[in-house]
Amino acid sequence: MSTKTLNLTDSLYEYLLKHSLRESPFLYDLRQKTAALSESRMQISPEQGQFMQLLIELIGAKKTLEIGVFTGYSTLATALALPEDGKIVACDVSEEWTGIALDYWRKAGVAQKIDLRIAPALDTLNQLLADDQMGSFDFAFIDADKANTQQYYEMTLKLLRVGGLLAVDNVLWSGRVADPDQQQPNTKVIRAFNDMLHQDERVTMSLLPIGDGLSLARKRGV
Repeated sequence: MSTKTLNLTDSLYEYLLKHSLRESPFLYDLRQKTAALSESRMQISPEQGQFMQLLIELIGAKKTLEIGVFTGYSTLATALALPEDGKIVACDVSEEWTGIALDYWRKAGVAQKIDLRIAPALDTLNQLLADDQMGSFDFAFIDADKANTQQYYEMTLKLLRVGGLLAVDNVLWSGRVADPDQQQPNTKVIRAFNDMLHQDERVTMSLLPIGDGLSLARKRGV
């Protein structure tokens, strides 16, 4: 028994993956391709992707939003968990990285579920709000530039339905948020966001030590 979360040694992490991960061949291949890139650290961990798939199934999500796509691993995980008529609005600014994503989405047979929008995410979110899509999304995942995290959160919260679930990545920031000597701009932004979310009565929330830290926020009724 333990009164706090275990530290994962390399051997324990491998055990976790061996006894939990049910990764599709398409997700595995995409993860291996991304691992060869110098920016591979931007991809979520496979156990996080699987956990988000479980959340999507638990809440019966059909319409989802993703802010930050990179090479498409999290988007693919989401698409595979959605029903056949499920839809994802996926926001990114890089045609290079999303080009890799598109290839794997097609291979996995889920490209028709994904509405990829190449534009600054704030522009896309503003357009969704202008198109009267407030309260229409079931699930959202924020994993993009950290400077705009607070704005992404506020706009996404408007787009979520009551009872909808929002997941925010990198909230532990490799442990730097707990180190007062770390005062980089992104670290300070994430600290401020974590403080805000902890106090936000509009949601029920929990910060989980999975991947680089994942905060979950369920939108409450008015």
